[in-house]
Amino acid sequence: CLLSGSWRSDTGCRMVVSVLSKDGRFSGSYLPGSAASDPQILTSPLEGSQQDTGLVPQPTFSFTVHWRLRAQTTTFLGQCYVGTNGEETLHALWLMREAADS
Repeated sequence: CLLSGSWRSDTGCRMVVSVLSKDGRFSGSYLPGSAASDPQILTSPLEGSQQDTGLVPQPTFSFTVHWRLRAQTTTFLGQCYVGTNGEETLHALWLMREAADS
């Protein structure tokens, strides 16, 4: 299960992993599902890493999105599952933090 390529969530968010290095690090972009109704929302950069797929067939991964024009960062942690039909599915949890004054 490799993360490279385009992924879409059930809420309409889209992640595109454009660079996946041999050591598991990756980068790309993230577009929230709400962007379809709000043209002010921009695609934001993401960076992350995944386990070595040579060691585990269904690797865990994490990535961070640094939102453009917002004082927020979101981190995702999940696992890539491969179904019996070969279809790859990502399951993830996320945590968003907004900058605070104190």
